Amino acid sequence: MPRFHKPRFHRAALVALALLAPPALAAQRAPAGHRGVVCDADNGGLELPNGFCAATVASNLGPVRQLVVTPSGDLYAALSGKSGDGTGGVLAFRDTDGDGHPDERARFGPGGGNDVKLHDGHLYFARNDDVVRWRLTPGKLEPDTPMETVVSGLPAGGHGAKSIVFAGDTMLVNFGSATNSCQGTDRLPASKGKDPCPELAQRAGIWAFAANRTGQTAADGRRWATGLRNAMALAIEPRTGLLYAGVHGMDQLRQSWGFSNEVNANNPAELFAQVQPGQNYGWPYCYFSNQYGRMVTAPEYGGDGSRSDRCAGVARPVIAFPGHWAPMALAFYSDTAFGPEYRGGAFMAWHGSWNRAPLPQEGYRVVFIPFRDGRPEGSYRTFAIGRDGPTALRATGVAVAPDGSLYISADQNGKIWRVVHR
Repeated sequence: MPRFHKPRFHRAALVALALLAPPALAAQRAPAGHRGVVCDADNGGLELPNGFCAATVASNLGPVRQLVVTPSGDLYAALSGKSGDGTGGVLAFRDTDGDGHPDERARFGPGGGNDVKLHDGHLYFARNDDVVRWRLTPGKLEPDTPMETVVSGLPAGGHGAKSIVFAGDTMLVNFGSATNSCQGTDRLPASKGKDPCPELAQRAGIWAFAANRTGQTAADGRRWATGLRNAMALAIEPRTGLLYAGVHGMDQLRQSWGFSNEVNANNPAELFAQVQPGQNYGWPYCYFSNQYGRMVTAPEYGGDGSRSDRCAGVARPVIAFPGHWAPMALAFYSDTAFGPEYRGGAFMAWHGSWNRAPLPQEGYRVVFIPFRDGRPEGSYRTFAIGRDGPTALRATGVAVAPDGSLYISADQNGKIWRVVHR
């Protein structure tokens, strides 16, 4: 049946209405249990498991990244654009009648960022060089309070996008590496690694800050875990309180060190790791080899693809994914709406990358990782891909709504979807 735009819109969003409006698609109604969400006839271009369907929440958004949903169901999304070019800030959506298509929208905040999170009544926005926040007013979609800077002066450049997560009153922030593998000359073939790598003092790890104190600088943080090249996907498992991360591995084993196309495409592994305070996860000295199933010494530090002489004491991942899939976001699923096989597990968004060439590119999907009693079972399965081909979905965000539906965002698609179980 045809879908009509609803007449009520948040006053702050009228200027951006044309940009945010979802496409008009034929639709089919999902059953009760998700407040009558109306799914698109083609699931908005997604391929999903049997029994699931999707509604396009919004399209033509530009570089939309990570997502968060309030207990009342309002959705916030980070935009990774730049200040002044019209592509940055935070998007906000409210669906007042529960059909899956928001009728109130807003856009606020300066600059571009990668992540949004909720903590203690505030909405936090992680930009490349700082983390800012607004206090949310109950009943209002857009904050009407001044923006506060929680921490500034964070290291930018290189893998500069920041992801954040809250562990009690501690805010954990991913500081990605400045380079690919800490070489003397970044990405120069056969350039040896700096030993010791000076980046580890200030980057390639997770740093801890006070969650509720404003005016902090990078110097106020403490290094919480190290050896993580770029831990973009962060989430706390709710039953155990443990931190899990999806971590980007390094590139160019073929171009820089002469490894075969096959080894280059699948190595280093992209890691799904349980991140413990004080632990070392290997970068840049070691990586996890999918070829040998263990941590091996990186060629920048004398490795030949199989030796492990630099890797004593380095933590192993929970799951080693294929190389160059690019994990972007992680969300645990505590609801029952998707059925018992999904409860307690985790959804992870994968953006896809470039360094598998000349072999076919892979990744470009959302996967589900089952957990049992708060612990991962060591497997995964694909949950969503793009209908238009294996590289069609450039997923960047996942978030669980209060009714158990799942939001998915994708930056190069410029879309947000809402997935429900029939």
